[in-house]
Amino acid sequence: MADWNMLKRVLRYVKGTLGFGLCIQKSESIDIHAFFDLDWAGNLDDRKSTSGFAVYLGSNLVSWTCRKQRTVARSSSDAEYKALVDVSTEVTWLVSLLWEIGLPPMSPPKLWCDNMGATYLCTNPVFHVRTKHVEIDYHFVHDKVSKKDLLVHFISTKDQLADILASSYSPL
Repeated sequence: MADWNMLKRVLRYVKGTLGFGLCIQKSESIDIHAFFDLDWAGNLDDRKSTSGFAVYLGSNLVSWTCRKQRTVARSSSDAEYKALVDVSTEVTWLVSLLWEIGLPPMSPPKLWCDNMGATYLCTNPVFHVRTKHVEIDYHFVHDKVSKKDLLVHFISTKDQLADILASSYSPL
């Protein structure tokens, strides 16, 4: 019975959003900017964090997500770094796609993070000693940042565009 009610809810949602879509406009730039944020340990049942990101190609939103992280993070920096890995993977795929269609980006993608610990972690190997539990993720992002394939910048929480994705997650 619960599955039937859930199916009906999904169908009502789809019917109510048929007219929704993205407005893609001509943009002067094809620079990639990605904003990501999370709600650390926000789920009261299992204390998993909810993260979200929004990726822009020029002024157009081209990719976004909002989901609960698979594991429990031991700190906000740990959770933020897991979100950084997710958005880095998405941006790496987008850059690869642009190269494949003959539109290589003019500058490295910029990722905007509102957590100083996660921002420092991807550039400073000294912090790595205290975070062995994120070792594989660390190497993936650190490699991209050290090669200047990605640039990670700090942004204040009040300017974080992805804040709404992390704080509004509600599974159907």
